[in-house]
Amino acid sequence: MLLFNRDTWQEIFGSIQKNRARTIITVIGVLWGIFIYIALSGAAKGLDNGFEEEFKDVAMNSMFVWAQQTSVPYAGFKTGRAIQLKLENVDLLKSRIPEIQFIAPRIVKGVFGGDPGSIVRGDKSGTYNVYGDYPVLAKIANQKIYEGGRFINQGDIEEARKVCVIGERTQKELFEKAENPIGEFIRIDKVFFKVVGVKKYEENGGGFGDDGDIFIPFATFKKLYNTGDDVGWLAIAAYDNVNVVKVEDKVKKVLKKTHQIAPEDERAIGSFNLGEMFGKITGFSDGLTFLSLVVGIATIIAGVIGIGNILLISVKERTKELGVRRALGATPSEVRGQIILESVFLTMISGVFGIVLGAFVLRGVDAATQDMDIPYANPTVPVAYILGALLIMVVLGTLIGLIPAQRAMSIKPIDALREE
Repeated sequence: MLLFNRDTWQEIFGSIQKNRARTIITVIGVLWGIFIYIALSGAAKGLDNGFEEEFKDVAMNSMFVWAQQTSVPYAGFKTGRAIQLKLENVDLLKSRIPEIQFIAPRIVKGVFGGDPGSIVRGDKSGTYNVYGDYPVLAKIANQKIYEGGRFINQGDIEEARKVCVIGERTQKELFEKAENPIGEFIRIDKVFFKVVGVKKYEENGGGFGDDGDIFIPFATFKKLYNTGDDVGWLAIAAYDNVNVVKVEDKVKKVLKKTHQIAPEDERAIGSFNLGEMFGKITGFSDGLTFLSLVVGIATIIAGVIGIGNILLISVKERTKELGVRRALGATPSEVRGQIILESVFLTMISGVFGIVLGAFVLRGVDAATQDMDIPYANPTVPVAYILGALLIMVVLGTLIGLIPAQRAMSIKPIDALREE
């Protein structure tokens, strides 16, 4: 078999050495193409991984909606009217917008310029943000609770229990180092609450968070602070297969109609669409991957064409040698196979070196970004992409090798022997 023929490989290496400088320059072209593809694809993947890691505990198709002040007079109301979301808005949105999977009303004391809650335990005290929440929040933004504790449950809501989940900093500041806070009591604005859990701090755990936050049942919050059915903001998660931007538009339209807000008023209802942001990031990443594919393949094709040119020159320089081989009985398929094999070999060697170089660069980028506060992690290229690139290179190497191979086959022994 030609592939395992020692003489064939000796002739291939001998041909490469005769054109060493030209071969290296041309091989670099192919190497650069696959390197660009690997580097840019890996960079795009690192961006994807970084944002997935950054927001891993929040539903991808989620958004946060809150009320502000009107900026347009409407239905007899003046500009600057304060809008207040209500608990009844939750059921209304669920019934009007089937694309909503989960919706969690939230309220807080101590964020957005308000006074935080006054917390006392024994001779220790402090001020912390106090949130009123429903258990469904955990389905939108994962609430990681240390072992032995729990988050707010439905029973807490139905019975308006005086229970709370505290943050890591709250535990450190109100409890002794070796003391287990679960089952102990703290006073929140002069009312005793039983600690049922300690929450692990997550920077992106639902919109507005701090490591000293305290969470109590929504029903208990409104009794403690006499807020009635007021809602601070809504955390909403749409189903994965729906357009979250359209869901956001529907939510705003329903709220505007319910609270008699002008349809064209863009300030009365504020929002932050995490799903839309993810979509933009994914789109940018996909665009970068596509760009790497186009630029990489274009550069590879240019390099492969260069390899074809080198082989054409090589065939011309080896006219006498090939003629002698034909005269000694070498078949056209053997001559053609050797030239194509040489083309594929040069292409594959270039590709492998390009992949290795790209992998080293991505590893260096990963190491350099480990300690940086940026959403970037583990820039890698899927194995399927690499195998696909190598397959493309084999095909291109074979096709481009057919041209000099055909030229070699067309050499007649008698013409070759006349050459000096």
